[in-house]
Amino acid sequence: MKIAQKTALVYCEKEFGLVDGKTAAGLVRHSEIYALVGVIDSSLAGQDAGEALGDKKNNIPIFATLDEALNNLAEIPDCYIYGKAPLDTYISIEERFLILEAMEKGMDIINGLHQFFSEDEEFAYMAARYNIQIKDIRKPPTLKDSHVFTGQISKVNVPVIAMLGTDCACGKMTTAVELNKALNKLGLKSIMIATGQTSLMQGAKYGASMDALISQFAIGELENAVVQAFEHEDPDVILVEGQSAVSHPAFMSSIGILKGSVPDGIILQHPPARKFRCDFPDLVMPTIEEEIQLIEAISQSQVIAIALNHEDLSGKELSNIIDDYEDRFGLPTTDVLNYGCQKLVRALSDRFPELHQKITRRRLEKMPLLAVRSA
Repeated sequence: MKIAQKTALVYCEKEFGLVDGKTAAGLVRHSEIYALVGVIDSSLAGQDAGEALGDKKNNIPIFATLDEALNNLAEIPDCYIYGKAPLDTYISIEERFLILEAMEKGMDIINGLHQFFSEDEEFAYMAARYNIQIKDIRKPPTLKDSHVFTGQISKVNVPVIAMLGTDCACGKMTTAVELNKALNKLGLKSIMIATGQTSLMQGAKYGASMDALISQFAIGELENAVVQAFEHEDPDVILVEGQSAVSHPAFMSSIGILKGSVPDGIILQHPPARKFRCDFPDLVMPTIEEEIQLIEAISQSQVIAIALNHEDLSGKELSNIIDDYEDRFGLPTTDVLNYGCQKLVRALSDRFPELHQKITRRRLEKMPLLAVRSA
């Protein structure tokens, strides 16, 4: 039975469509929990949120301020979501006032930051006063509910596919979500394991925010999520959302994903036009070759396909890069937002006989190919 969605307004001031606005972008594109009624970003006010992302119009308006949003919406939304993912450890005073105002209006607060609003004395007092809830998505489980690695992952006998990448905020989650939907539409039972706050907000049933876990438990928590999904859902395939990059010096999550899920295959996400790692202008991006070599050197998993992020690329440039990568690496290469998931589904079907039996070529050929964006 489908759960009724809560209406939500997403705050993403001056970051919507940029790397630090990935939480808001992800929710605009997909959410099983929240029905988005608006985005707050004064730099894009008046635009449609879908079109602002370069997607189709989705009738989610972008407002300049919280007051403008509440004055134009028919009803006060159920939830106020903090939709930015900055490196900053604390929100600004201005953002704090907006959260307090949202509380006064009776909106639940959904927070994906490492700063836990529920542990803030003023926020907790206001939540009780106005009878609203604060949900800290990144809050890790208690010690008694945490898991260490057990080796139980070895009993998972369906394909486990990890979506890794060459950088942060390069489309790993989007590709995972789109592929998960495509596989389910084909009649397979595909389950996605969340590893970050956005996919948990989108409604993933299994997973944890990897970067919020104590290192002792990170690998075990992911293993447990995969095993639980396998035992309770009887899936045909399990997709594991990626985080950061194995090569990224600032983050460890990709290593934990490789170790905890022991994937049978990897789809590697890459933004070809990106020269430096997002939020780290002194760090040069790795090449596809370097990332593949590193992944396959430290794990028994192989990269089976490449998914691209089309940022700063024309349609023609994207098409040429796809042809070049397929020639050079011998791997199916696509951009799911421009071309759909047909190549990725075919790669899985070709690689895993058990999936091939359930995915007929006739149905693959009927999968829609999205029109290429204009150059």
